[in-house]
Amino acid sequence: MCRSIKRLRERDVVASEDEIRAAARQFVRKVSGFREPSKRHEAAFEAAVNEIARSSERLLGKIAAEVRS
Repeated sequence: MCRSIKRLRERDVVASEDEIRAAARQFVRKVSGFREPSKRHEAAFEAAVNEIARSSERLLGKIAAEVRS
C-alpha cells in the first residue's frame, strides 16, 4: 500500500476524467484498506470514489483557471 498516487497536474497538461477517477479509486483503496470492496461495502466505496473524483476535478479546474489568469 505504499505506492504513490500519480500526480495529475503537470504544468500545461490536463488530466483526463479517467485519470482523475483512477487516482480517486487508488486513494479510496489506500484509505479503506480494500483493493476491491465486498458487496456489503461496495456502495460506500463507490460513493467515496465519486466524491474524491469530483473534488479533484474542482481543485484542478481552479488551479488551471488561476494559472491562466
